[in-house]
Amino acid sequence: MLACALAGSFLFSSCLKKDSGCSFTVDNAVAPQAEQQELKAYLDSAGITGVTKDNRGFFYTITSAGSGDTAKPCSQITVSYKGWLSNGKLFDQEGSAVFTSLGNLIDGWRQGIPLIRKGGSIKLYIPPSLGYGAKGVPDNNGNTIVPPNSITIFEISLISVQ
Repeated sequence: MLACALAGSFLFSSCLKKDSGCSFTVDNAVAPQAEQQELKAYLDSAGITGVTKDNRGFFYTITSAGSGDTAKPCSQITVSYKGWLSNGKLFDQEGSAVFTSLGNLIDGWRQGIPLIRKGGSIKLYIPPSLGYGAKGVPDNNGNTIVPPNSITIFEISLISVQ
């Protein structure tokens, strides 16, 4: 399934739990100015309004803030999501995906998901360096799913946080 292939691509760093707590290090990556400008140009050309720019370089719209717990770097999360390329092509979707650690996901998700709480939903517009970068994402057959240096868009609902 495509989600399995993408889950492997989401892995970016490790989150280790010890008896004394989580030892994950937050990196707070920031997209280069050129990528931020390219993303803004995309939003403008697509007529997308009502978005908020995060100081790290991605844009977002909170559809519903939620009312439960907020995800932390070492939180296990369950989400439903859809992911598109900026050309409108849907490249992945899952109704209920479990990720053992928020800290293992792409920067755009690590930085964007904590903006909502359990039960909330958000739409993220992610520049390449906070997404899949210059590598892109191939499927199990080596076909390109997400081309290198792609802007990606995700609608994410945060189902649970542990």
